[in-house]
Amino acid sequence: MLNSQLEILAQGHAYLEGVTKEDYSQVVTPNFISSAGAHMRHIIDHYQSLMLGFSSQKVDYDCRLRGGDIENSPIAAIKKIAEITTWIEQLSSDDFNKPLSLSSEVSIKSKNVQTVTTSLARELIFVGSHAVHHYAMISQISFAQKSQLDKSFGLAPSTATFLRENSQLAQPKSMQN
Repeated sequence: MLNSQLEILAQGHAYLEGVTKEDYSQVVTPNFISSAGAHMRHIIDHYQSLMLGFSSQKVDYDCRLRGGDIENSPIAAIKKIAEITTWIEQLSSDDFNKPLSLSSEVSIKSKNVQTVTTSLARELIFVGSHAVHHYAMISQISFAQKSQLDKSFGLAPSTATFLRENSQLAQPKSMQN
């Protein structure tokens, strides 16, 4: 599980290494209402909320920063990705099942905060999946900007498996080995 998280963060780092500050902060209207940087900041906010929540045993993804350097500077985002990577590298499988309290707003019509019991493993799966979802949005923004990204950027693991399996099915048996 930790290796998959490191792979996800490495994808973000690779994107940040290759994007210009202008493309990172540009809102490509009318198709998008957020920049790639806003999506990356949102991803980082979730990881930071989990880091803080793990230390306090209370995760709240609604308490996030909005705006700031991470949203406008790929370099600032790279530094935060490095901090998150270091945190994940120091985790052990013993940490996975430690109980955490998760609070989240669940209504857009009125404030309605629900609290449930969860675990670090479950929340790592969530933040990883959440990051990949936002990478897919960043991929579309980059496409609109005429930028080239790795084809696997923003690709869900289950979709990658589906594509691998179907390409295997399309090959003659002699080529599958």
